[in-house]
Amino acid sequence: MLTRRTALHLLAGSALGLSAAGRPAFAAPPLITPVDLRGAIDAGEQGMIPGASDNQSKRFQQILDKAARRGMPVYLPPGSYSVSNIDLPDGTRLVGAAGASRLIYSGDGHLLRAENAARIDISDIAIDGANRWLADYTEALLSLRSVGDLFLDNCEILGSRKNAVKLERCGGRIERCHIAGAADTAIYAIESDRLSISGNRIEDCGNGGILVHRWTKGPDNSMITGNRIARIGARDGGTGEHGNGINLFRADNAMVINNHVSDCAFSAIRANSSSNAQISGNQCLSSGETAIYAEFSFEGAIVSGNVIDGAANGIVVCNFNEGGRLAVVTGNIVRNLSLTGPYVHDGAGFGFGIAVEADTVVSDNVIENAPKWGMMLGWGPYLRNVIASGNVIRGAPIGLYVTVVEESGAALITGNLFDDTPNGAIIGYRWNDKATGELLDGAGGHSHLTISGNRRV
Repeated sequence: MLTRRTALHLLAGSALGLSAAGRPAFAAPPLITPVDLRGAIDAGEQGMIPGASDNQSKRFQQILDKAARRGMPVYLPPGSYSVSNIDLPDGTRLVGAAGASRLIYSGDGHLLRAENAARIDISDIAIDGANRWLADYTEALLSLRSVGDLFLDNCEILGSRKNAVKLERCGGRIERCHIAGAADTAIYAIESDRLSISGNRIEDCGNGGILVHRWTKGPDNSMITGNRIARIGARDGGTGEHGNGINLFRADNAMVINNHVSDCAFSAIRANSSSNAQISGNQCLSSGETAIYAEFSFEGAIVSGNVIDGAANGIVVCNFNEGGRLAVVTGNIVRNLSLTGPYVHDGAGFGFGIAVEADTVVSDNVIENAPKWGMMLGWGPYLRNVIASGNVIRGAPIGLYVTVVEESGAALITGNLFDDTPNGAIIGYRWNDKATGELLDGAGGHSHLTISGNRRV
């Protein structure tokens, strides 16, 4: 049967089928001219044969090249096709029958790649790496470089020995795809230009889910929305460079919105040196380390409306010592945290709900069941211009940690409600050491603090 997407492609012009020669692949719908789908562009050519035991790469490459030159889409009928070392020409429009048209990597090099193309469209195709070896020169089953407008829709990408999809200097959209079983990362995008990654299902990958990185810090403008990501490992170890569901690195002006991320070895969402990041409306479940991170040299982060249930730490907005500053952390639910993380921490450790440092408003959040501190303001001298107001913190040994180390900047702590905080509602610290008694009713002589209107029940 024709999908709606296939019909739209066929309406754009003549289509090419890759069925066996002389055998129609499907009947054309009544509103368009009947289409010859014998698998050959010119008379006498042989098409692809579904399920054939021989490698059909040469035929496949010839059909793609001729179709692209003539501006024609290629339709891949249901069946499995064994291919390798396919170079997608500029203007490739490859369409299949969703769940039934399969390209299976036969080994000995790469599967699909493209470079310096204005546009590449791939829809309704299953791309199966069969867990076969990939050559050193390629990093993914689908490897694209300098593609101005990529459209990858409703595809399955399975069984890669490296990354599933690797993009460099690409724009466009990756939508509604199912990506699973990559030994490294599902989608690894570098130096993107307004890339949209939306509505995908990603699971069981060795080192990462969606990575949006840049070689140098600058505008990336990517949108990562509505994806479902689960069971992401950290096969290559480390302290956070691997094991994240969504990871921004040096990518400014990116949006991470309304994703469902669960069971990641490290963070559900990690933004490293990424300014103007918006992280909102995400569901973050069972993270092995900090559920949501905005860290290192960034300016500007909004972390709002997220639900975090299960993590070592909840939300951390930090590294003022590296220039990390300017954030709003509001309207989040953070609960059920753990003292145990994936490595031995040499700083504040694990078990706290929300931590912020500089030029930040943290308000209207609910934190529950944090085994160390509910909220943490500053670390050593790294505190400046922080407001903590209207938060509910319950079920933590100490409700709010605030640094009282010399040279700490101003903090305003007002209108917060503390419940079941047996060792104190607001306590001053010097690094990891308790330095004050209860500060609920005043700043205790610390001139950088303003504390009022808080209540402990």
